[in-house]
Amino acid sequence: MTTTADRRGDPRAAPTTSGPEEPQPDEDLSPEASLHRTVEEGRTRLDRGVVAMAATGVVGGLDIGTGILAMLVVQHETGSRLLGALAFSIAFIALLLAQSELFTEDFLVPVSAVVARQSRFRHLLRLWGITVVANLAGGWFITWLLMIGYPELHRTAVEAAAHYAGLGVNGRSFVLAVLAGAAMTLLTWMQHGTESVPAKMIAAVAIGFLLAGAQLFHSVLDSLLMFAALHTSSAPFGYADWLGAFGWAAFGNMVGGLCLVTMLRLLQVPGRVAAKRADPNL
Repeated sequence: MTTTADRRGDPRAAPTTSGPEEPQPDEDLSPEASLHRTVEEGRTRLDRGVVAMAATGVVGGLDIGTGILAMLVVQHETGSRLLGALAFSIAFIALLLAQSELFTEDFLVPVSAVVARQSRFRHLLRLWGITVVANLAGGWFITWLLMIGYPELHRTAVEAAAHYAGLGVNGRSFVLAVLAGAAMTLLTWMQHGTESVPAKMIAAVAIGFLLAGAQLFHSVLDSLLMFAALHTSSAPFGYADWLGAFGWAAFGNMVGGLCLVTMLRLLQVPGRVAAKRADPNL
């Protein structure tokens, strides 16, 4: 006769449960939780070596190049700038899934780590410098390949780039650069406000479309378009014109990202920021 004790000791016996499974806690979408994720990632980014930073930045430039190709192909075939802008969002999906990095993405995450005293300001300057040079180097190379492989896109590339080269240094171009920097930093904040990959991809598509469709003045994206035009030898501008446009756009991007988004977002959770500054282990 089998006893209750025998059944308990039998490994073939079906396991018993004490009650219904406890539900998993919902994802914390609070500003405090978002700040914690942002600061932790910022510290990780700033602690990387030079080679890792450079490699990540080069891949970021290559990823933007995939979006440039998609945009130029769609715009060439359809004549629609807005459809081309939608195709360009492939670049931001690639940035997200490949975990590469743009210079203009570094106005929130590493800055938050520095403000929270998790890293030093000189490390932030090092990250900015390496990333922007690597972005441009990767972008120059990929657009060179694109213009060799797709000569039919030369005219479209020149027309697209001429718009940004012709913006000049004035109030309107500065505002467009400020808006581009704010949009990029908003994208970073939105993606750190959730752990859902589909939600992050929706944000990437939306901001990618906005940047290209509204022709905002983005230092890296527009540099790649200008590089593509310069590779054709038909551009109505030169590298000196590109350098001036890049510097002006980068300045506006920083103002928009740091002042319109990062500063205001940190002011949402001043207590948490102060606690981080007082105790780096929090």
